[in-house]
Amino acid sequence: MKVGCLNNISAIGLGYLTKDYQVMDSPENADLIIVRSASMHDYQVNDNLIAIARAGAGVNNIPLEAMASKGVVVFNTPGANANGVKEIVIASMLLASRDIVGGINWVKNNLDDENILKNIEKAKKAFAGTEILGKTISVIGLGAIGGKVANACFDLGLKVYGYDPYASEKALKLLKPGIEVCNDLNKLYEVSDFISLHLPLLDSTRDFFNEAVAEKVKKGLVLLNFSRDGLVKDSAIELALSSGTVAKYVTDFPSHFVANLPNVIAIPHLGASTEESEVNCSVMAAKQLMAYSELGEIINSVNFPNVELGSISGTNRMVILAKNNDSLVENIDKIIHQMKSDVKMSVSKFKNDYGVFAYDFKKSINPETLEEIKKINGVLRLRYL
Repeated sequence: MKVGCLNNISAIGLGYLTKDYQVMDSPENADLIIVRSASMHDYQVNDNLIAIARAGAGVNNIPLEAMASKGVVVFNTPGANANGVKEIVIASMLLASRDIVGGINWVKNNLDDENILKNIEKAKKAFAGTEILGKTISVIGLGAIGGKVANACFDLGLKVYGYDPYASEKALKLLKPGIEVCNDLNKLYEVSDFISLHLPLLDSTRDFFNEAVAEKVKKGLVLLNFSRDGLVKDSAIELALSSGTVAKYVTDFPSHFVANLPNVIAIPHLGASTEESEVNCSVMAAKQLMAYSELGEIINSVNFPNVELGSISGTNRMVILAKNNDSLVENIDKIIHQMKSDVKMSVSKFKNDYGVFAYDFKKSINPETLEEIKKINGVLRLRYL
């Protein structure tokens, strides 16, 4: 299998690829692709491409529907960079509460002052801040990163609220006792000294922090955004900062407009840029691609259902990727039924419009049957392993 990298990918992660995989200097003819932030919206998909792994959580740089329609499975690596982002969120809370940046800049601006140590005692009053102990934070989004942020804040002595109507039971169980999950955003706006956003950027979440929300939040709020720039509306944060409703806005995605606003701490997308995070993401991406390539397993896909299949139990495995229609399942079942005595394992799952059908067989399937299945309306790709 040929593997193409659209960004610099950790050599440690690529080292997990076995000798059956060849990392290419040019990705044009790759069977598998690993990508970080490079945009794939104009990427020309070749017929060989079967899967893309995003070494990170966000997939806004990949056209998911277009890839699904071509039978290309897209993976991400949720949680692999969660600790790195958690740590920078905690650091940003401290930077916003204590004017550490202002103090450091004062020292830099007074390097020629021979009495700097003495003059510091007068100057430091301008940079005095508040402690985070006892303050209230609302963590909006309780996924892999949000959950870690909530737990870390609780350990630091903050009152912690969490909000996530789509949180899994597993995610909620990982929260420490004492963290209150609240379904009323208006309540959270009223009481929060900090709000930390950990949401995907969707049509429903774009401009999540808007003028209407800005009118509801507690005056002096510190807003933390280490998820996506589109979650915070430019005009709303400008107004909130100018009025003092938001005391500080810390963002990992500083546009030219936002970077030039007062009381913004702009960080150049460093949230997951740690050596450990990059290694973790690349390792997970490599393992997911190998599992799909060799076994047809789909783990952490964002455009097809996840299907964990384990080792091939028969002589061969057939994996069908398809887009649903009125006759799809019936037509596939009709052909499989003719071979039912040879089927050792079967799985079928759907995610929205896209489905995966997997079968292990006791003996090899003749090429004519495989071609017949490929011609079924809705079948996007058939892999015979």
